[in-house]
Amino acid sequence: MLDGYHVLTLTHRDAPLETIGRVIVPADQTEPVLGALKASLGWNELFYLATCNRVMYLFYDQSPVEETIKSRVLDIIRPDMPASEAAPLAGQLRLLHGAEAIRHLFEVGGSLDSLVVGEREIIRQLREAYDHSHALGLTGDHIRLLMRFSIETAKEIYSTTAIGEKALSVVALAFSEMQKTVSSKDARILMVGAGQTNALFARFLAKKGFHHVTILNRTPEKAAALAGAFDHGRAFPLDVLEYWSEGFDALVVCTGATEPVVTPHVYRSLVAGDKTRKTVVDLSVPNNVDKRILAEHAVNFIEIEALRETAEQNRSHREHEKTKAEAIITRRLYEYRALWHERQVERSLAYIPDEVRAVKERAVQEVYAKDFAQLDPAAQELVLKMLGYMEKKCVAIPIKAAKSIALHALKQQGGRADGSPAMRLEQDAGR
Repeated sequence: MLDGYHVLTLTHRDAPLETIGRVIVPADQTEPVLGALKASLGWNELFYLATCNRVMYLFYDQSPVEETIKSRVLDIIRPDMPASEAAPLAGQLRLLHGAEAIRHLFEVGGSLDSLVVGEREIIRQLREAYDHSHALGLTGDHIRLLMRFSIETAKEIYSTTAIGEKALSVVALAFSEMQKTVSSKDARILMVGAGQTNALFARFLAKKGFHHVTILNRTPEKAAALAGAFDHGRAFPLDVLEYWSEGFDALVVCTGATEPVVTPHVYRSLVAGDKTRKTVVDLSVPNNVDKRILAEHAVNFIEIEALRETAEQNRSHREHEKTKAEAIITRRLYEYRALWHERQVERSLAYIPDEVRAVKERAVQEVYAKDFAQLDPAAQELVLKMLGYMEKKCVAIPIKAAKSIALHALKQQGGRADGSPAMRLEQDAGR
């Protein structure tokens, strides 16, 4: 059955992100460490995935896999870790078997298990991780088949549900709102603050092609690091804000201050008599932009509090779509089970084409060699064509029959309980 598939994982659901980093293999050590992991534990195949919010060791091993595997894995990937730290960390790792392991991989691919549900980036990460594992010689036919099916499942989820629609984070929503009034890639973007929130906003700007971005921050080095992502990015100390005279099209503010940084006085200095409507994005809590400027100036004002309700509505929308995606995964699990069995039949009968071909060649070259030699070239060509046709049929008939028998047996097994695919898969997972 599917018992040979296993997943050992640690995700944002199990532990803080800094804890996940302790079970990630350094990029420059993946070849020796993962190779040692596969060889030492006797796994047939291994796929390794590490992202900012998860690490996954998917392996294929038909031998029984016990909970002690967690500690053994840690011993190999972190031999320097004291036992006092390794024991509790091993307890946080999740070990999944059979259909439960495959369901988890499908959920990861479909972003149901992501920190942000509906984030399509995970498909690229899965592909790159598989290519890397394959290049290291860690994977084989079982994982190749499963990864191909997982990517196809993820694509179906994204194409037939709206799980990736409607932004969840207020930063993404704020950026979307800003684009309604500031769409030119040549727009002058003035950012105040270089913390995590503004760093995320800056990534949105860079991804969409904005290049005239100026960043002011108390720590100029942090501002320079963000500004480096833009063709015409610039960085200045925060105290330049009060004397800024170059104007702006959009002002994005988020600092750690508890009082307004952009006061009416500062804003008047920033616009320097410019009467055109500006867009101001305040991502701070509490506000870093004094709302009194709204009474004096033409401003498209975007703030977090006004976006929270939309974010919650979008979250509810994605949760509804998540239910649809889970139904797709249940169906695809059953389909994969059938595909896997079909593949095993093909593997078990892989010798037949060679044996049939050998019989054909022996007939022509040995058993009927003299008779064949007496035929004229046209007759020889016809005989070879007929034998080629018979060869294909003799190969296809037993394989087709074996697949049919296996599929029938699979359907019979699937109907023993309540007849549902999900029920049978739950039984597989518990084996």
